Amino acid sequence: MTEQELANTPNVVGVVGADHEVLLRALTGAAKVLTSTLHIDEVLDSIMKLVAELLGPENWSLMLLDEERSELYFEIIVGDAADSIKKMRLPIGEGIAGWVADKKEAVVVPRVADDPRFCKRMDEASDFQTESIMAAPLLFADRVLGVIEVVSSGEERRFGVEDLAVLELFADFAAIAINNARNFQTIEDLTLTDEWTSLHNARFLYRSLAEEVERAERYHHPVSLLFIDLDHFKTVNDTRGHAVGSQVLKEVAEVLWTVVRNTDRPVRYGGDEFVIIMPETDKDGAHILGDRIRQTIATKAFAVHNGVTARITASMGVATFPDDAKNSNDLLGAADRAMYAGKAAGRNAIVDAGDTPKS
Repeated sequence: MTEQELANTPNVVGVVGADHEVLLRALTGAAKVLTSTLHIDEVLDSIMKLVAELLGPENWSLMLLDEERSELYFEIIVGDAADSIKKMRLPIGEGIAGWVADKKEAVVVPRVADDPRFCKRMDEASDFQTESIMAAPLLFADRVLGVIEVVSSGEERRFGVEDLAVLELFADFAAIAINNARNFQTIEDLTLTDEWTSLHNARFLYRSLAEEVERAERYHHPVSLLFIDLDHFKTVNDTRGHAVGSQVLKEVAEVLWTVVRNTDRPVRYGGDEFVIIMPETDKDGAHILGDRIRQTIATKAFAVHNGVTARITASMGVATFPDDAKNSNDLLGAADRAMYAGKAAGRNAIVDAGDTPKS
């Protein structure tokens, strides 16, 4: 959302009955902003700015639904109590927001002390004194995505039904934007994932590696690449069949997921070639991780069936930015050449770019 768009979005709390034209213009502008992007981070950023400019509350939150646990968690929280409660969760049915998610209905509570649904747990954790609440569900096709809740303390104004009408309309637009962004993210994830192994694919590699090299250059830290090629994999296909070969690839992917760190990004580059992007990792760190993978592959029994197994090894090349390359394409090429040097040295080896085989 640009500064100009923000400037043209009037604050409409309390003027619903007084100026419908202002309200309509403001909400139409909000809808345009929310549906102008399909990236979830940008949608959430727009929601933050629009709530501030359109509704003007000092304390509010956007909670999203964790469907597996049937709990609401804070995706956005603004106000005095934010730091104290941002990691807390609210089961469906608990508190005003939990009731809204459960009943799929918006509600305004002018005075929470008079409402038995109010949950004091958040106030007690933050020393905040809630006076009034209004909340609206984020609904798409009758499915709850979350809740927007606006809270006032004793010093602030109490909310009324006109305020709730504005919040409900805004919540409808926000729900559409969040659902669209999530669907887009799902489709994008599918285009960046190898269908058989569930690893990232080559398209992801090119994009992510370029981003990591750019980040490494900006913050002056290394990024390493491990290029892996299975040794004599064609023999497995020829002697055991392609079904066994495919199973081996899937099990190698499982090895990679097990061994790599949370920050690493394993990729199936193509065929029996794999690549691991290792952000903020120097050459020594990359070699340690690579050797752990090499040993795990060499000692594992793959595609066990009726007592028959496939045994394989892997040759690997390590390249590090900025030592071995000055851009992402050259880094990939350096790791690839190092891997072939490992094959030439007898396979089942790790070679650092420009170095000698280590097996």
